[in-house]
Amino acid sequence: MEKNRFHYAFVIVVCCCLMMGVNVGLTFSCAGIFYNPVSKDLGIDVGVFGIYMSVMYVASALMLPFSGRLLERYSARKLFTAASALNGLTLASMGLLQAVWQFYVAGAFLGISMAFLLYMSYPTLLNRWFHTRMGLMTGISCAASGLGGVIFNPIGGTVISALGWREAYFTFGGIVLLTVTPLLALLLRDTPESMGLKKFGAADSSHSTASLSTEQGKTFAEAKKMWMFYALIGFAFIMMGCSTLNLFLPGYAESTGFSLEKASLVASASMIGVTLGKLLLGYINDRSCMTGAILCTLGGAGGLLLLLSGKDSLPLMLTGSFFFGWCYAGVTVQTTMLTRTVMDTRDYARIFSVISIALSAGGAIASGGWGLLVDATSYTSTFLTGALFLGVACVISMACLMRKAKTHS
Repeated sequence: MEKNRFHYAFVIVVCCCLMMGVNVGLTFSCAGIFYNPVSKDLGIDVGVFGIYMSVMYVASALMLPFSGRLLERYSARKLFTAASALNGLTLASMGLLQAVWQFYVAGAFLGISMAFLLYMSYPTLLNRWFHTRMGLMTGISCAASGLGGVIFNPIGGTVISALGWREAYFTFGGIVLLTVTPLLALLLRDTPESMGLKKFGAADSSHSTASLSTEQGKTFAEAKKMWMFYALIGFAFIMMGCSTLNLFLPGYAESTGFSLEKASLVASASMIGVTLGKLLLGYINDRSCMTGAILCTLGGAGGLLLLLSGKDSLPLMLTGSFFFGWCYAGVTVQTTMLTRTVMDTRDYARIFSVISIALSAGGAIASGGWGLLVDATSYTSTFLTGALFLGVACVISMACLMRKAKTHS
């Protein structure tokens, strides 16, 4: 094969970006624009409506063990296409709902689709198609979810203002069903071997027809007997839990005396940190997973400390928020790369599906737990607790990587 020949692996990256940017972007990044109009129309509190997001997290957690097994046995193209269709149909149907309990049911279906499209899409597909540069491709794919929010939030807001929230849900569902779903059916391929290719960057052409079962690493049964497997679950839980502190940054900024406009700038600085962090963490992980783990954990902890120490200085607040964004970026990129580095690639889909349960659980528990802690104590103690947990995550990642290095020495 010619070295400069286009590799189909990059089409797979496009598919991952579509799932993350459109499916995940519309489902997660754009959810907030519906809270007030839907709640007002239904005559309920915003918090009551927002429970559908918690239902979605729980449904994803329950579905993840099955999604990993399904991806081992059946076509990834068919499964991800079906998940996208379910996601689009559910979003469109939300424009027809009349009661809050119906949104909770819709949240369950969204959670089932997200188990595939968010938690299993890019980790499974990129692991199958890339031998090298997986970190960078992971960063690019994950960054697409933020870009989707940037693009679709204004579109959704315009539709809601002009036509109403029901029409906005119809629009979002239509975007998924008319773009992503058919493109996945057309472009996705299960493995490079199914096209007579080898992984991008694979040095030995003699392995071009090797099956996935011959890849290196522990089987799922073997992984369950290793302490590192459970340490990775703890890492995932902590990272996702700490990332939800992002929801409290604007409130903290306002509590220190900054105006709503300046508090919004603090939130924006975090999103910039998330987007750039995903790209840079991907690039860094291709060279050193250890460096990436330290940057996203201690960088995030340092960001929280800067936020606390710079409460009278907007530049320090913006800087702290930016670096905290790296913690948020590490949820997707670093958890993916740490799992791949420690466990290798043999039963990666099934192993990562279990670890992803901790991601979903961390989001469901911490998003409300931090709020209770703020109410009971203060932002200071809450952010200090978050920084402490990120330090623990750093120790966990270093212990796993050093153990892995020792077994290969």
